[in-house]
Amino acid sequence: MDLTIGELARRTGMSVKTIRAYSDRGIVPPARRTTTGHRRYGEEAVARLALVRTLRELGVDLATVRRVVAREVPLAGVAAAHVAAVDVQIRLLYLRRAVLARAARHGSDPEEMMLVHALATLSAEERRRLVDDFLDDVFAGLDAPGGFAGIRRSLTPYLPDDATADQIDAWVELATLARDPDFRATMRHTAREYAAGRGPALAPDVVAVVRAEAGPLTGTDPAAASADPVVAGVVARYAEAVGGPDDAGLRRRLLAHLRTVGDPRRGRYLRMLAVVNGWPAGGDDDRTLDWFTRALAART
Repeated sequence: MDLTIGELARRTGMSVKTIRAYSDRGIVPPARRTTTGHRRYGEEAVARLALVRTLRELGVDLATVRRVVAREVPLAGVAAAHVAAVDVQIRLLYLRRAVLARAARHGSDPEEMMLVHALATLSAEERRRLVDDFLDDVFAGLDAPGGFAGIRRSLTPYLPDDATADQIDAWVELATLARDPDFRATMRHTAREYAAGRGPALAPDVVAVVRAEAGPLTGTDPAAASADPVVAGVVARYAEAVGGPDDAGLRRRLLAHLRTVGDPRRGRYLRMLAVVNGWPAGGDDDRTLDWFTRALAART
């Protein structure tokens, strides 16, 4: 088949100008030229132009396109290189989305948006240093039975290289909390009380007991008589754990523990941690802890 450049343009939907440019670059050379110098193309030019169009739409530069269609480089290698490049572009778009979404949600001013952007674009090493600084601030100099190594690991985020938009957004929220001096002080207070043996404030025991015992009553009136056995049961378990009597002093200490543990910022940190690390979402501890804290306060 002998096609003029105009016929080839009609067959492929490309403009004559584009085909001529490809032809001049050697990407789709003519099969022959007429005595008057006009280009003529064979049927293979149609298939080659279809490949060229696909590669260009996928972002492959013209120099690489020419080498691929000339079979100078394998298509698989080019595709693999572009997959890596696209992955980088996707990550950058996720980062931009996380920063803009937070600015839209929180009505951020320019300074806050610049801070959020800085947190979103930290390197893996910079993220590790930020988290280590936070956890050092919480646990440094404290000792407890079994140590804090396991608790530190359970509070450490690991943002993957191929993080999703949700994971990046969660990291920004978590990093903002980790930099908050007041939140650090609250976590430090909780860790100090745990180290002093005044109750498993950071360990899951108290939260787990409250969730198991009080969960079914969440949403009811915490001052109602139906809450009496739940409060009594949890307090008894707490007294046994700390080795003290169920008296007003112990109830006040438990109340202080629960108000610290139930700090909504801590719950927010743990939820964001689960998203970043790809862990299953936990139960609605905030509502349950809040309900039980109010029930205990009404009886203390």
